[in-house]
Amino acid sequence: MEVVAYAIGKYEDQSFKPSSPFLQALEILQDQIDYTFKNIDLFQISMTHASFSEENNEALSILGANIMETSAAIHSLEKDIDMSSKELGNLISEISKVSSCAFDGLQLGLQHVVRVSAKTDPSSSTIVCGAFRAMFGAIAIDFGSTGKAGNVFWSIHDGKVERAASRNQPIYVEASPEVKDEDEVSPEVKDADEL
Repeated sequence: MEVVAYAIGKYEDQSFKPSSPFLQALEILQDQIDYTFKNIDLFQISMTHASFSEENNEALSILGANIMETSAAIHSLEKDIDMSSKELGNLISEISKVSSCAFDGLQLGLQHVVRVSAKTDPSSSTIVCGAFRAMFGAIAIDFGSTGKAGNVFWSIHDGKVERAASRNQPIYVEASPEVKDEDEVSPEVKDADEL
């Protein structure tokens, strides 16, 4: 029997499963976020830290941070067009914080998926946040629309994916999400936080 694999990560022969734990984790994560990549390489890059490879998630993270902020603004103004600029600014500021996006990323278990060097802690808030942001940058490029990426972000941030993730069998044993405070934040993350 011939097995045909598609770039989107779904297989003609459903008994065929990705062989590496990383690819298996990406398959589960796609189910959790309810988005299937047409180009799985983009998803792999979004889950690759600079300490692991020169081909990494830094640029995708910057794009993703902007998508998150735009999505938050659109969804907030759709609910309340009379929202003050100060309220909107505060909401965007809160969503943009490393601790906020790291919390959402930890809820998805990104600390168990993101590839880092052996000397790097994958559960640090900057690494989880960077991967979380990069995921939306990758979705925008894969789908060809920032709107789709923003909608995926909003569904995760609203907690819909957290409930869906609890129904899936985890690949790894997950600890409860705890965001670590860090004194040093990479320049890319600092810049994205100040947007």
